[in-house]
Amino acid sequence: MGYWSAENATEAYIKTMKMGKRANEPDVAEFISAIAAGNNAQLMVVACAATAGLTTLGLVAASHQTGGRLVCIVKGTEELQSSKKALSQDANHVEFVIGNAQSYLSNEYKSADFVVIDCNLENHERILEAVQTEREKSTIVLGYNAYWKDSWAWSLSNSHLLPIGEGLLLMRVAGKDGGKKGGGKRSQWVVKVDKCTGEEHVFRVRSPGGRVVKA
Repeated sequence: MGYWSAENATEAYIKTMKMGKRANEPDVAEFISAIAAGNNAQLMVVACAATAGLTTLGLVAASHQTGGRLVCIVKGTEELQSSKKALSQDANHVEFVIGNAQSYLSNEYKSADFVVIDCNLENHERILEAVQTEREKSTIVLGYNAYWKDSWAWSLSNSHLLPIGEGLLLMRVAGKDGGKKGGGKRSQWVVKVDKCTGEEHVFRVRSPGGRVVKA
């Protein structure tokens, strides 16, 4: 996978996504990588249900762009070994930890500004709840494999379920820093549905002094 530039990130944000048109969907790993790179993520944490794969590789690429840390939480030693084997040399750019993702995200990695969660994890609802409270920094949270899960429906934050892959939950959680990042600029996503065509358009809005990027 090639590295993503800021231009790639912008292109990912302004893609038009159609429900039921899976052939037009951007790749999940590349989309996540673009969001991380475009937001200059400095501490990225991904919680995997099994072996780390393409999503983690996408974050490795983003970490090269931002100079940030990447932590991968796995359930046990077996998942650790299989993840290192799957990632090959890219595993050298990942900090692996074994244990409970909810506990890690509530304590050691409370300051993470970019969190990715596999919704196939048995306790993914509690993990999502944990990252929506008492954050040190404004945090972008992404949950992949989110279709057929209830977590997106009761999310405490402003969340959107995007028709990418097996469903991608996207939300931003305000932290003690007031959501400030990059010289005090704040950003958020707005999803608008065209009532005539059924298309979903993803907007990224920055303020103050920023500009609106849309499809």
